[in-house]
Amino acid sequence: MGDTSQSRYSIVLNLTSQKLEIISAKSQLDGDITVKEQAVIEAKDDLKDWDKNIKNNIEQEKRSKEREIEKLERNAKNAKERKKIKEATYKEKIAAIDEALKQIQKISETSLAN
Repeated sequence: MGDTSQSRYSIVLNLTSQKLEIISAKSQLDGDITVKEQAVIEAKDDLKDWDKNIKNNIEQEKRSKEREIEKLERNAKNAKERKKIKEATYKEKIAAIDEALKQIQKISETSLAN
């Protein structure tokens, strides 16, 4: 009977080992699903972060472009003001030259008359 006990023992040991392997494989399936589900959650979170970053980047870029427009508008306004000042200065210089030419013409006329 010793052989029969040994044989039953081997069968029980073998079946128990198989059962543990199956339980382990089943647990592995749950673990794989958990990992995949976690990957989905992380991908969704990444998408939310990406979307938020894109919106922030767009806002920053928009503000930057608005500041550039404001700067260009100031430059244009300043150029118009400088133009007015230069035009006034040129007008004064032309008037002074015209007055000098009139004076020269009077002197010439007076010299010719004498």
